Amino acid sequence: MKGDASLFAAIDLGSNAFRLMIGQPVRRSQGFMIQEVKTLREPVRLAEGFQEGTLDELALDRGWQALARFGKKLRGFEAGRVRAVATSAVREADNAPLFLASAERHLGFRIDVISGHEEARLVYAGVAHTVPGSESMRLVVDIGGGSTELILGQGAQPLLTESIAIGSGTFGARYFPGGAVSAHALQEAERMASLKFEKVARRYRQLGWQQAIGSSGTARFLAKVLKANGLNDYGQDGITYGGLLRLSLRLLEAGHVKRLRLAGLQSHRLSILPGGLAVMLAAFKVFGVTHMTPSEPGLRFGVLHGLICNN
Repeated sequence: MKGDASLFAAIDLGSNAFRLMIGQPVRRSQGFMIQEVKTLREPVRLAEGFQEGTLDELALDRGWQALARFGKKLRGFEAGRVRAVATSAVREADNAPLFLASAERHLGFRIDVISGHEEARLVYAGVAHTVPGSESMRLVVDIGGGSTELILGQGAQPLLTESIAIGSGTFGARYFPGGAVSAHALQEAERMASLKFEKVARRYRQLGWQQAIGSSGTARFLAKVLKANGLNDYGQDGITYGGLLRLSLRLLEAGHVKRLRLAGLQSHRLSILPGGLAVMLAAFKVFGVTHMTPSEPGLRFGVLHGLICNN
């Protein structure tokens, strides 16, 4: 696979995890589709190592080691076929230059620190590619570890993009330290997320939309847990507001993520569950969403789409 001229690679340095996706374009009558060849995930948890504006030594080291492993998988790839993007945790860290200098050496490729708006644009490009053919208005919500991107678009065109500095990792560390969950903490986390969303919600509501899509690992994880435990309204797929409320009750009854007994729970995602749930509840409430469809990872598909179109 190494050096295969038909392959492209996207690396997403997220606040919860670093991910490598290798894909190839497959010709279709309407252009091309991206076929996923290999995906790797490293639970780096940068957001958890965010101390007073800087990434601590353990977080830096976890990041460097993950990128060294990715670099081995990418030997033989030309630079023009690889793009690495860093998002919120690196974007906001005072010691980002220190991290990046060694990170690029370990990976073997340049790393772009992208703005929140650029992240939102790439997320939407990925969603538009994997959920094609829709000319209806759609709201895309991407809850990451350190930021949440909100995109309103039609077909392949994003019309409104916002990036808000709240995420499942940062909210988890702030409101649910160690995984402990209380009613007060859940209410406070949801209230704070709602206040942030309210600042931008009016323009989105004015344009309106027909479909809500969740493009992050948080959305896919929540949808999986809701379905596996029959928590959604009328056994629906995806994410429903009623399902989120029922999951909240289960979490409060347990009092701690490690005491939660539910099907479909992945141990590496347990720490982001309370924070991600609070942010998702706020998004549903503020934007009046009743049902959300999870999609393939928007950001990585968006990065691959851009690489393929430019080659």
